[in-house]
Amino acid sequence: MDQKVRYEIEFPINSSPQLLYQYISTPSGLSEWFADNVNSRGEYFTFIWNDSQEKARLASKKSGEKVKFKWVDENNKDTEYFFELHILEDDITKDVSLMVIDFAYKDEVNEATQLWENQISDLKHLIGSV
Repeated sequence: MDQKVRYEIEFPINSSPQLLYQYISTPSGLSEWFADNVNSRGEYFTFIWNDSQEKARLASKKSGEKVKFKWVDENNKDTEYFFELHILEDDITKDVSLMVIDFAYKDEVNEATQLWENQISDLKHLIGSV
């Protein structure tokens, strides 16, 4: 089976890092733009889309700055794949952007990138950053 490849996309977002962090780090925030529903139990988050669900462990977080979710298998063991949402703020201009780090199969990177673009567009609408 092919290995997935890592890719990064940066999205400029007109928002304060503190507000943005609420939308990327909490189940209620994530369920407003990332998945249809998000449940958490301890460090484990279940992301639900239509009829499918995926489980991830909150591997790390830095308040106001970034979150990293590691996908887990059915035994709650970490897989090698994760996604990370990292808030970047320019020291001089104070411009804020969201860096997305994710994995996809080589022939699906364009599709995955488009999916992120749609989701981030929803996020921007939510926080009034359009």
